[in-house]
Amino acid sequence: MDRVILHSDMNSFYASVEQAERPELRGKPVVVAGKEELRHGIVLTKSVEAKKYGIKTAEALWQARAKCPDLIVLPPRYRIYRRYSEMARHIYYQYTDLVEPFGLDECWLDLTGSLALHGGSATIVAREISERMKAELGCTVSIGISWNKIFAKFGSDYKKPDAITHITRQNYQHIVWKAPVRDLLYVGPATERKLHAYNIRTIGQLAGASDAYLQRRFGKIGFVLRTFARGQDTTPVKPYDPLARDVQREVKSYGNGLTAPHPITCASDARALIWLLSESVAQRMRADGMRARTIQIGVRNDVDLSGYGCQVKLDRPSAATRHVAQAAWALLRANEPLDEDHPIRALHVRASDLVEADPGVQLSLFESAEPDWENLDLCIDELRRRFGNTCIVRGTELLDSSLAGLDIKDENTVHPVGYFHR
Repeated sequence: MDRVILHSDMNSFYASVEQAERPELRGKPVVVAGKEELRHGIVLTKSVEAKKYGIKTAEALWQARAKCPDLIVLPPRYRIYRRYSEMARHIYYQYTDLVEPFGLDECWLDLTGSLALHGGSATIVAREISERMKAELGCTVSIGISWNKIFAKFGSDYKKPDAITHITRQNYQHIVWKAPVRDLLYVGPATERKLHAYNIRTIGQLAGASDAYLQRRFGKIGFVLRTFARGQDTTPVKPYDPLARDVQREVKSYGNGLTAPHPITCASDARALIWLLSESVAQRMRADGMRARTIQIGVRNDVDLSGYGCQVKLDRPSAATRHVAQAAWALLRANEPLDEDHPIRALHVRASDLVEADPGVQLSLFESAEPDWENLDLCIDELRRRFGNTCIVRGTELLDSSLAGLDIKDENTVHPVGYFHR
């Protein structure tokens, strides 16, 4: 028996939540966008009304305003979006115990074992979920139904907004296979260009691609994409934790990045941003009781937006902000001149190679003892928990006045969990 998989995608999520919270915005062109003064002035999401003006995600706000002079621009409020995401999952959990989030606004649901309890029809369940989302949350969803996760997601993207699409074994060749290859999950611009070079332009053509071509141009991922295109993906919908209201997964790393408010051309501004990012990464590690053995940085220049990454091993696992920042700073200094001729646009700090925090640490006989930086950070974390994340800031972070008052931990965007995170 085929599985019954739903993929539910909340339409124009951030903008829909803002309209649900503020009814006076309903029916008006609304976009949620980053802060223009911090050089994040791009559209994160647009309402259905704004979309009618041709406004696109990731375009600059000045371009969006040129298309729609009456555009309402709102800053993102991630705490509220996370709350709506949890409320949506609470609805899903009433139909199945197999719910797997794919970001804040998307979820897969496996109804195979519970469908008989809800009328025996996936379409009926999808309609009921759709109506409940509108009645209880004030948001619309697009839902795809199929026998595998990939085609279910294709179905939720096929018609928007507020639509239900059923991809079956009888119609998938007429719907999925005729679609552009870029509509398949994990076919990005670079992969699309490679496929086009071999005259593969539709998902159906990818489904029929030869082993030799896939191996030569893509390696293992090529065969995965062909499996997706053929509807042969058997990846399960992972069970949830009803108390955490989230999918349980092993965390592999902690990272945070930021596009700088201005081109970084001196050591003091770079150091301020490195410490700000390291603070967020280390604070999240400590909250989860983890330490890292490897620190990585990512750098993107301000000239052609090209970038690179590099990493270093720590002498011993640590979740201390000082150790993360010092390692990241050493990597940046070793690879960047930090001058006017080499401006930096964005930086990223990541901690990986994780281990659980163990109160017992083996000290070296040949090194002088240093202060317990991690314990000091835990005290600071408690103060921030009680009085806000900006109640204590490091002097280094104040070297760049444009970053003052930025709560980078709270404003950290939540991205989808990778499909292959297992």
